Amino acid sequence: MRIAILSGGDSSEHLISVKSGGQVKNWLEKAGHTCYPVVVKGAEWTVREGNRQRQVDKNRFGFQGDHGFIAFDFAWNVIHGTPGEDGRLQGYLDMMGIPYNTSNHLSSALTFNKYTCKTFLKQHQVLTPEARLVKKDMEADLEEISDIVGIPCFVKPNNGGSSFGTTRVMKFEHLEQAIETALKEDGEVIIERYIKGTEVTCGLMKTKDGFTVFPITEIVTDNEFFDYEAKYTRGKANEITPARLDEDMTKKCQQAASLIYDLTFSSGIVRVDFIIKGNQLYFLELNSIPGMTAESIVPQQVECMGVPMEVIFQQVIDNAML
Repeated sequence: MRIAILSGGDSSEHLISVKSGGQVKNWLEKAGHTCYPVVVKGAEWTVREGNRQRQVDKNRFGFQGDHGFIAFDFAWNVIHGTPGEDGRLQGYLDMMGIPYNTSNHLSSALTFNKYTCKTFLKQHQVLTPEARLVKKDMEADLEEISDIVGIPCFVKPNNGGSSFGTTRVMKFEHLEQAIETALKEDGEVIIERYIKGTEVTCGLMKTKDGFTVFPITEIVTDNEFFDYEAKYTRGKANEITPARLDEDMTKKCQQAASLIYDLTFSSGIVRVDFIIKGNQLYFLELNSIPGMTAESIVPQQVECMGVPMEVIFQQVIDNAML
């Protein structure tokens, strides 16, 4: 098929997304597809054909090439942040009748909003750290919030990834500054209780044949937390796959990830993050478009399975085409 690999986007994760797109192109070409990298930035969508850049015709989801119009058959979305991870792009693709690799617009919007996703899952008895939401230009009682979530706590942009604008607050007097830092990334901020424990993440996908749950990864870092530097700088984090968990906790984590996948109406490959404290498993967040760079976790998990990434990608495509 002719696949448009959509990367870039309008968030701080633009460059990481473009890097993921380059890696995805290699795997999709190994699966036998013709790939066209499309970089999205606001209303500007450009596609590279050979050495030339052309404008994407969004009315027909294709572009005018040297030898006629080329229409894309499939969209592979690797945009981290808006508009690829919050459901906006999925809504456009649904209107155009174009199949794609990710969750739909409803699921994407739900999981991209951390506070809404946590609140929704709590109604289904999913354990998650206590949190409160603060909005820009909204008066917030920081003492009341700190009494509820405790100190230390995490302050994060409510809609965003790659730990941009995230702070671990160790003293109450640093809370206001941490909120201001997060508000530079997003108009909403989530303040979440800090749970000291083992951080793990579980990649998975579901096809017509059922769930494929990847080996769990344990994340160990000398940084204060798994921040941007730890995620994308070699040597700053030790990502151990499979995680050093006993059989019962491994099963508990994989079952919880599968349940959350179903509850949030997810599709394609997602990654679910947890903190383990004692025998308790706390849900942190769901990443509906996990990174696909050489440093990213999901490709490490698939490699641990001994399955070529292009095989996994083809299964995603086949399932999306049903």
